[in-house]
Amino acid sequence: MNPVLRVPPASPAEAAAHFGASLAFHADVSDVAAALAQARESGLPGFPGFVVVDSRSTESWDQGHVPGAVHLPTALVAEQAERLLDKAVPVVTYCWGPGCDGATRAALALAQLGFQVKEMLGGFEYWVREGFEFETWEGHAVRQADPLTAPVGAEDCGC
Repeated sequence: MNPVLRVPPASPAEAAAHFGASLAFHADVSDVAAALAQARESGLPGFPGFVVVDSRSTESWDQGHVPGAVHLPTALVAEQAERLLDKAVPVVTYCWGPGCDGATRAALALAQLGFQVKEMLGGFEYWVREGFEFETWEGHAVRQADPLTAPVGAEDCGC
């Protein structure tokens, strides 16, 4: 038997439950960027209906962060979250990237405090790699999209 099918796939019902649950806990970088862009274009107060939280250190935040994000390092969630965030507004956390679990730990701490929370898959690394604008202590910046993470010259990936 080949290594992929050594453990058989889940039933369609089990797979639907698993992947549906995954989407309840995660958002990807391009969806977060699209929602934030729509919010800017609409000018509607309260839109897109969530707040983005950068859970990294101050030094990391200064190097670059998602425009409009709230800076709340994971270690400070317990003492500062209720002062900085509204429990009625869902939170999307992020950290450096897929190799870092800071956003997961921040999401756990926020959920334990009673916040609705999702984690942005890919973190700041994929935000930058997909060519989205970011802010640094020096101002706004953008890098060309990495063709391994985003289609160059297209509006979206079609996912």
